[in-house]
Amino acid sequence: VQLQASGGGLVQAGGSLRLSCTASVRTFSNYVMGWFRQAPGKEREFVAAISASGDSTYYADSLKGRFTISTDNTMNTVYLQMNSLKPEDTAVYSCAAKLYYSGTYYKPESYDYWGQGTQVTVSS
Repeated sequence: VQLQASGGGLVQAGGSLRLSCTASVRTFSNYVMGWFRQAPGKEREFVAAISASGDSTYYADSLKGRFTISTDNTMNTVYLQMNSLKPEDTAVYSCAAKLYYSGTYYKPESYDYWGQGTQVTVSS
């Protein structure tokens, strides 16, 4: 399984970005896709996760209402729409995949495959 993330960049506070992550996998529906982020000097943090079918979504409590995760099964792609961005959202954002029946969606150690990460920088 290979994951290719894109869409990061520099944005002013209050702006929006959409991240994309495309999975090279035979059966996309077998996976839960997650987004995590890691800011300098901090631990990796759960952002959001979604079942490949899109039926189930999960968010970090602190990000609900600003971030939206979605999926396009025809493209094996998961998106993270980030609105009302704040400087504290600055981090490297990584997508990850785990089999739907294993582990816990908010724990990074549950994920088997990781993308390369994309930098999001929010200026004040």
